[in-house]
Amino acid sequence: MGQPLKSAIIDLLGPWGVFPTDATDKARILALLHQLHPLSTHEPLIRLGPGGDGGYLVPDDLAGIEACFSPGVGLISGFEKECADRGIRVYMADRSVRQPGAPHPLFHFTRKYLGVTTNDDFMTLDDWVAGSGVSAGSDLMLQIDIEGFEYEVFLGASDRLMKRFRIIVAEFHQLDQLWNEAFFGLAARAFEKILQTHNCVHIHPNNSSRLLRKAGLALPPLAEFTFLRRDRAPSARYADVFPHPLDADNTDRPHFALPRCWWRQRQ
Repeated sequence: MGQPLKSAIIDLLGPWGVFPTDATDKARILALLHQLHPLSTHEPLIRLGPGGDGGYLVPDDLAGIEACFSPGVGLISGFEKECADRGIRVYMADRSVRQPGAPHPLFHFTRKYLGVTTNDDFMTLDDWVAGSGVSAGSDLMLQIDIEGFEYEVFLGASDRLMKRFRIIVAEFHQLDQLWNEAFFGLAARAFEKILQTHNCVHIHPNNSSRLLRKAGLALPPLAEFTFLRRDRAPSARYADVFPHPLDADNTDRPHFALPRCWWRQRQ
């Protein structure tokens, strides 16, 4: 798109809050989705947390995990409570609330946001873990839902810390914006950072928003991803049952399953 034409479109659409941007080539999006196709796990997936929003599927490989770090605190802490009930210490953080929705002896709360710097309001993931008192080198779990800031947090995390998370559960936001070339670059780098040490083992689209269908691809704006560290007996077979029997819709809006472009059938 030439600069004069782009400037004219900006002038035309600007009053409506619309800004043109370069579109991502479909092949690049397909290549990213290919890397994220979920693998099956030797240990079965179990559900931690409630049947609606706030519950997630993880491999039944929790023995030996010392602590779960869970930034983004909601009114319901069902996932965190079930972790704590299993003897896993839970570290929670959120600047926007004063405390978790319910107490537990193994809950530890910090009133800060997670980010890429540490100051009065924010802290990095590395600084949070380092200041928590967990044993050096112990296995950890990360459950993260921070409304779109997850990309920069993953990019800012050290490789050494990433290797300590045996399981990562993350809700990724704005996935429909993968067609936006600038956003695609940010998201792709974050996913590639995780995939250096982990395999994707489950994806569940959040049905609070409608799918974006374009050029034969269907992108959910929100989706919950589960990653398992590569050393935990990885499987070479792709998962091919979606939704999983333990999956549950996040809201009472119309259900939709994980689109086929996000997973592959058994060969």
